[in-house]
Parts: sequence; structure tokens; C-alpha cells
Amino acid sequence: MEMTTIPPPVPPPSRAPLFALQPPPPPVRRRARRRRLAKPTARTLYPAALALLLLTTLLLRLWGVGQGLPYSYNIDEAQHFVPRAISFFSQDLNPHYFLNPPAYSYLLGGVFEAWFGSGDAAVRAYVSDPTAVFVVARVVAAVLGTLAVLLTCLAGVRMLGRAAGLLAAAIFGFAFLPIFYSHLALNDVPTLAPVALSLYGTAGVYRSGRWRDYLLAGAGIGLAAATKYTGGVTLVCLLAATGGYAGGGAGLRRAGLRLAAALGVALAAFTLANPYWILDFHSFASGISAQASEAAGSEPVKLGTRPGGGVSYYLWTFTWGFGLAPAIAAVVGALTLAIRRRWVLLAILVPAPIAFILFMGDQQRYFGRWLMPIFPIVALLGAYAAVEAVRWLADHARIPAISSAAVLGTLLLTPSLVSVIHDDAVLSRPDTRNLARAWMVGHVPAGAKVVVEPIVPTAWASDVGRSLRWTPTGQRWYVYPTWLSNIGPNGRPLPAGQRRYVLIDEYERVLRPALVAEYMRRAYCWVVVGSLQAGRAYSQPRDAPGAIAYYRALHAHSVRVYHVSPFAAGAKPVPFGFDFSIDYYPGAYRLPGPVISIYHLRGGRCAAV
Repeated sequence: MEMTTIPPPVPPPSRAPLFALQPPPPPVRRRARRRRLAKPTARTLYPAALALLLLTTLLLRLWGVGQGLPYSYNIDEAQHFVPRAISFFSQDLNPHYFLNPPAYSYLLGGVFEAWFGSGDAAVRAYVSDPTAVFVVARVVAAVLGTLAVLLTCLAGVRMLGRAAGLLAAAIFGFAFLPIFYSHLALNDVPTLAPVALSLYGTAGVYRSGRWRDYLLAGAGIGLAAATKYTGGVTLVCLLAATGGYAGGGAGLRRAGLRLAAALGVALAAFTLANPYWILDFHSFASGISAQASEAAGSEPVKLGTRPGGGVSYYLWTFTWGFGLAPAIAAVVGALTLAIRRRWVLLAILVPAPIAFILFMGDQQRYFGRWLMPIFPIVALLGAYAAVEAVRWLADHARIPAISSAAVLGTLLLTPSLVSVIHDDAVLSRPDTRNLARAWMVGHVPAGAKVVVEPIVPTAWASDVGRSLRWTPTGQRWYVYPTWLSNIGPNGRPLPAGQRRYVLIDEYERVLRPALVAEYMRRAYCWVVVGSLQAGRAYSQPRDAPGAIAYYRALHAHSVRVYHVSPFAAGAKPVPFGFDFSIDYYPGAYRLPGPVISIYHLRGGRCAAV
């Protein structure tokens, strides 16, 4: 007899509504969820902290961004990048100038065209209202500086962890020199963005050695070098990361292939941002040669150069331009890497800054801002030391991590932040050169003959956007040609009737007391003297005896009719220096600009004026 299988009965349909709520989770799970929502974790705090850091660093870079305008008083800003970008609209894209690479100028050209609506509109704005053009260029530098902070953070997170990455970004973001030079349309700060991009790619190579990380690192190196030649220093970091990841055998061949691809991308990026290094190689080679010659010291040593070698100068610059506490932390970080035998990280982060300082310190000329390409690397070392110190204190001294982190963070960041806020406040006030010009407009007759030391651009004697009827050039005053001299490079007078062009750095070396008599004979009765020039001679009087005698003769034959000082009342004046006289780091400053005195000569044809 065949058996029949009877299916189980089908349960009746539920009467519960279609969207019935699920039963609540157990009370314990609900309480745990509430605790997670009420107590933010590091994962939730990190984005908020990073966003706040980026906003703060951007605002610090924009505060006082219009300083000095409508006149650009930094000679490199006035002559190199903005004018080059404007010139692209009236000629071809060949900069015909490679003392500095053109990537930043090309970027500014694109931004100007987009912002002002066309190249012609940008040119008109530059002629009629240079303030608008320079502010746009400076904002571009500030934004790129902030992007460099973000990329430094991301590189640190990849390489050292989230806490170290965030702290490295803060150390770098609040460092004095990058913030000050974000207020100027120079290539120093824009270079830091691709430098940090290459570090981000290098960190990826260190972690996993993926193709895209090699290519990112290569692109950053090429773009950095196309913005400022020394920005290519992170190639040293990439080589170390490649060696650490490669191992041997097949791994070495694979890493070598990817490194070759990275170098190819670096060359392509450099060419894309600087195509005329190939298209006009002769000019490119001449520019590189001139840059090397200038830095190496074929010209006479600049008056006012700080005594001592370049290496000691850059080590001193770290104490204020980067921060003393972060610099010490970076040294501790390097030692900690060695003690813990983290050899690959040590090779990535330590040799590049050392090589950079030794190379740049071997040049005859040195300025604090030239040190900045290695700031992101050194910031990573300092952050690593601080994070490891917090962990050690928590594990061995039983000090809560939050307490030690707060103390170390304060020590690392507060001094730089105080200096930056003071400097931004100074930059937001009127420049002494603007104040002196305003006095002259009110007290020196239009069409008068004046002598103005090369502390201001030529346009300073003109009213912005106006051609005045009192002089053939349209300027407000006749200006004595301080850029011409009858003194030769050897210090001896040239043959009668001959003159030569004098660079700003040579000006104090060609001054002679006889010039004062010439001024009075030719009725150049108003003389403007500034500490950016006179200070050089007084800082090294033995090297400029003619200048010292010139100023004595000027004082003897004139009366001072105007004086303005950038220093606070009762503060000790800051001696001349190529950093502190320009970036206003010392607390004695209350205004930007040099000390300026205006004299009226009393003899010769000036007696009746």
C-alpha cells in the first residue's frame, strides 16, 4: 500500500499591520547605543577637529592679506609672479624668465582670466586698480597653503596614524613663516601643496606600494619643482620609501618598475607646468645657471646679511619660523625612530631635511622662507615624537592621555600661534610707506623733485590709475634716478659722463657725500630715507663707509620734516635683517614697514624752496 505524505498545515496569515514595528532591542543594547551617541569617539571627533583646524589656518592666512596695497613693497612679488601672469595676456606663454619656474604664474593667469572675466579685463584691473589683482593672487597663495595643511594631515594619517597626522597638520598649519608668506603672491607657499601631495603618495608607497601612490608621489614632486625648484626635495623621501617596500627578488623588480613610472610622471608634471623648459631650453638653462650663480655667491655678499654660515642661519630660523618646541620635538622624533628601529620611516623622514639644510646652507645667500619646503616633513617628525610621548606617559607614568596630550599640544602650538596673531594684527594696519606717501601728497608740492631710496616701487611716485600733468611721465613728482650711478663695481668713479645700472643690493655701496651737493645743485630738495636701505649700511659700517658719510652729510645739510616708525612706543628698535625687517616677527612691531624719515635740504637751489 502506497503511503501519502501530508504537507504540514499552513499557518494562518498574521493580522499584524504591514508596517508593524520590530520589537525593541534589549535594554542593555539600547543603553550601549545611547552611550555611543552621547560620548563622541576619536572617529567622530577627527573630521570636526580637522575642519576647525583648516578653517582657522585659512583665516590666519587671510587676515591682513591686503597689507601695503595698492603698492607691492616686496620686490619679488612686485616683479616676478603677478606681472608675469599679466604679461601672458599680451604675449605668448613663454615666460622668457626661468630664475623662478613659472607654474604659479600660469596658475595665476588662469585664475585672473576666470575672476575678472577675460585677460583684457585682468590687464585693465592691473593698470587701474592693482589692489584687486594682488589680493586675488594672495588669496590663491593662502588657499594653496591651507591645502598643504590638509595634505600634510592626510600624509601623517597614512604614515603615522590619525593623532600624529592631525598634530602634524596643526604644527605646520600654525608655523609662522608659511602663514606670513601666505600674505604675499610669491611661489614659496604654493610650492608646499604639491610637496605635501608627494608626501601623501610616499606614505602610501610606505604602507602598500600601490601604483597609484607612486604616481601621486611623482606628480607632487614634478609640480613642486615646477613651482619652486627646491620643492623637488621629497624625491629623497620617495626613494627611501621605495627601498623600504621593495625587499628583494620580485619585489625589488616590481618596486623599481613603479619607481620608474613615478619618475616619468614627475617629469611629465614638471613639463606640463613648465613646458618651455623644453620649448626654449636655452633660456631655461640660462635661468638655472643665473639662479645657481646668485645663490652660490658670484655677486658680492649682501650688506646686512646675518653673520655666520647658512647652516647655522637655517637652524636658527627653525626656532622662530617653524617653532622652537616643534623643532626640538622633531629631533626627538628622529631619535625615537632610531631607538625603535623603524628604519624605513627614519629613512623617509630624516635624510631629506638634513640634505636640504646642508645644500641650502652652503649657498652664499640665505633667507628664512627658503627653508619652507621641508616644513611638512619636519612637522611629521615632531608630531610623531609628541604622540609617542603621550603613549609612554599613559603606559608607564599612568598619566591620562588626554591630560598629557593637552599639555604637549599647548607647548607645541601656543608660541607659534601667539606670534602669528601678533603678526597678522600688524599686517592689518597701515604700512609706514603708505603713511609717508600720504604725508608727502599733503606737504610736498606736485611737480617737486624728490629723492626716494629704493624701498618702494617706481609706481609709488604715481597716483594709482591716474596720469598727472605735472611731470612728463605722469607721476606726481620728479624722482631722482637712484638706480643709476657713476661709481663702478670696483668702487671707483666711472669716466666722466658714464653711468651704470645699480641693483637694490648695490645701492648702499655706491652712496657718496658728494651726492648731497648734487641734489642741492639740481634742486632735488626732498629726500626719503628708509631703514630697509640705510639699515644695511649701519649694520656693517666698515663695508659701506661711503654710505655712512653720505647720511652724515644729509643730516648736516637738511632738516627732518617727517618721521614714522613701525615700532611700539618704548620698544627697542629691531636691527636690520633680511627676515625680521620684512616679516615683522618681533613683538616690537606695531605697524608693517621700515622706519622712514623725510628730509628737506637747506642749501644750494633748495634754500629758496
